Amino acid sequence: MRVASRHFGTWRELCERSGEFEGSVNEAESRTEFIIFHLADRLSRRILPGWLDINAEFAVAGGSESFNITVNYPDKALRLQPSETEVELIRKQRSLVAEMDAGPWWRMLLQVTGSGEVDFAYDYGEVPFPEDQLFSPEAYRADLEKHPRRAIPLWMNAYINHGDRQRRSPRRAAMEARENRTYGRWPQLTTNEFPSFPEMWARWAVISAAFVAAGSEWGPRISPGFAWFESSRRGGATLYRLPGDRAVLSGGVWNAPSLESAYAAGRFPELFKGAPEWVADPVLNPRGQTGLMTFCYWWEGGRWYRGDSPSAAECATAMPGVWTKDTVAGIVDGLSGIQGSSEIGQAAEDLVSDGQQGTATREALIRVFPEADSQDVDSALFQLSIAGVHYSLAPDKIPKRLAVSRARKHLESQSEAEAHPSVEEFVTERLGAGWRVYVPASGGGAEPVEQGVFVDDDGDGVFVESSEAGNSAGVITALERRFRSRHSPGDVPPTNAGEHERS
Repeated sequence: MRVASRHFGTWRELCERSGEFEGSVNEAESRTEFIIFHLADRLSRRILPGWLDINAEFAVAGGSESFNITVNYPDKALRLQPSETEVELIRKQRSLVAEMDAGPWWRMLLQVTGSGEVDFAYDYGEVPFPEDQLFSPEAYRADLEKHPRRAIPLWMNAYINHGDRQRRSPRRAAMEARENRTYGRWPQLTTNEFPSFPEMWARWAVISAAFVAAGSEWGPRISPGFAWFESSRRGGATLYRLPGDRAVLSGGVWNAPSLESAYAAGRFPELFKGAPEWVADPVLNPRGQTGLMTFCYWWEGGRWYRGDSPSAAECATAMPGVWTKDTVAGIVDGLSGIQGSSEIGQAAEDLVSDGQQGTATREALIRVFPEADSQDVDSALFQLSIAGVHYSLAPDKIPKRLAVSRARKHLESQSEAEAHPSVEEFVTERLGAGWRVYVPASGGGAEPVEQGVFVDDDGDGVFVESSEAGNSAGVITALERRFRSRHSPGDVPPTNAGEHERS
């Protein structure tokens, strides 16, 4: 934002002498300041007394306008709509600013205090505008046509001129993938730059959990199916996890030279050169929708690939610190809030190792953040859980009585028979991760099983038809594998596997 701020303790007196002041001033800058004084005076005179300050944001471009005025009192804040006269003052002030070298502002910020100070600033778009004050590209193009500028910010250039050149719909992706194969356009194999995808994913999750445990609103985060990060330097990236050991990493560096030169010359790097058809908009960073994507990598067959994206080092400012285990451990240690503790440092290293093995636990997290709020720890654990790197201890064995009750209800929901077995008719067999509950065949023997349910220690039941009874070993294996995968994504074998109790 280009600042043109002033503080005046006598702005009201100046407004009261408006005729004398306006008649003696010839310079555009002084006239624009006088209009601001006059606007401040009008706003302050038509609101209830007792106010602390007035904060206003005015946005104008190519016929589009947005006015946001807030009046703050000790116990409340009120929105104020500008009058027609005040709107005309704003328009007149901007037209006068347009005569200056910098040209007309796109946004003007105004603050008026109850003690008589006025502070204003012109915004020429050095930082992207808030969503509610961002107009259509057509509005800015019309404004630039009327008021040409020597240079415009990169984000604005991309916003109004990107022409969907970084968009890649699934249909377009499939078409380009076929063309790549036909004309022999192959991607570049990336080696020794990024960590492998499984390592990157786990490290991203651990850093995300650490920021959450520390109670920070900043830092990377994990969402179902993807990870994201927005840096303080206005860069950012997303990492999408796809079936079949595939992934897409993409994002943007705020001041990437490649993007500056691309919009200056109209020649853009082929970020998707050689990319497969599954590298498409649904798994690409949102910067592609506004023409601000600067890199795209994809993971396939245990390797990272890229088109004309820059090296990993040039993407660093848009990425969390996932480069090495030591890098991640250092970040986690620094977030613990306990400086210089060798125990915390070792606990941070252990948490990173556990995360990479898919066995991170609540206890390991608490060792790094012993003073964290329990709500923050629960939220941090959720980050590890949805990333699939959390090992949750299996619940206690479900009681036999409850397992039988669940089995009977499950049979009732699956079977259309009017009469169902009583609790006493069931035979139970304890498995490694639950119970086998069944009714023996009418001949008195235990086989074949006519009706049966397998209930794991989470309380879930699996109904088995009589025709499948002979494959009970396969059902048991699948049941225990499913149960184990819920609690140990790293596929840690349960200690009680294979134990059986029958009654």
